Amino acid sequence: MSVQVHLMFLGCVLLATLAQNLTGFAFGLILLGMVASLHIVPLGDVAIIISILTVGNALVTLGGPKPELDRGVLMPVLLSSLLGVSLGMWGLGAMNESQMAWLRLLLGCVIVIGSLLLVVQSKPQARVSGQPSFWLSGGLCGLLNGLFSSGGPPLVYHLYRQPLGYEVIRNTLITVFAANAVTRLGLVTAQGQLTLPVLWLSLEAFPLVFVVSILMRRFPPKLSLRAVRWLVFGLLLLAGGGLIKDALPSVLMLT
Repeated sequence: MSVQVHLMFLGCVLLATLAQNLTGFAFGLILLGMVASLHIVPLGDVAIIISILTVGNALVTLGGPKPELDRGVLMPVLLSSLLGVSLGMWGLGAMNESQMAWLRLLLGCVIVIGSLLLVVQSKPQARVSGQPSFWLSGGLCGLLNGLFSSGGPPLVYHLYRQPLGYEVIRNTLITVFAANAVTRLGLVTAQGQLTLPVLWLSLEAFPLVFVVSILMRRFPPKLSLRAVRWLVFGLLLLAGGGLIKDALPSVLMLT
């Protein structure tokens, strides 16, 4: 990789980290979408890098005082998502080249849906949903995390519909994504896919993630929630749209 490509990669990491600290979930979606659209790093390698950086970001973000969590919400989401990660990893390993084109198209659609969820105005429910809904949203989240380390949309949408505090939702998302990332890394390592170039890129990006996360925790930007949502919406829409544009010709050739 040239110096220019490394700088482009770090620029994508910077934007993804800013979005993650503002929204609590957009890191994987933005980084995977932008890097895949720019063809900087192979899709499988980006997913592993996201897992490593997600764990690092969670350690920084949740460090310090005990984070506020609701165990009744966290446990079903966490357990079902871990099962989903294993299923997603199995599915990823079973895919051939033609199926990977469909996967890229699916990823682009997921990213676009994630962007729309940020700007759709919906009032929270009067009561917390039943346990089956948390198992379902957690399982879908884990499945997407297993496939490409970007399982935000189903879980984010479901949690933000609940009558829960912002800190509980944000900490739940970060905890679940970090646990999914650790599980995915364990499976990747067992399969021998954790290569030296992937580790070097992760080490290259981690100081940037660490510094940006610390600074944003100490000096949170004075932006309205509406402004944050529209900012991240634009980034996600560009990343997802670019990925769909790249994958669509290959998919049409296969049909």
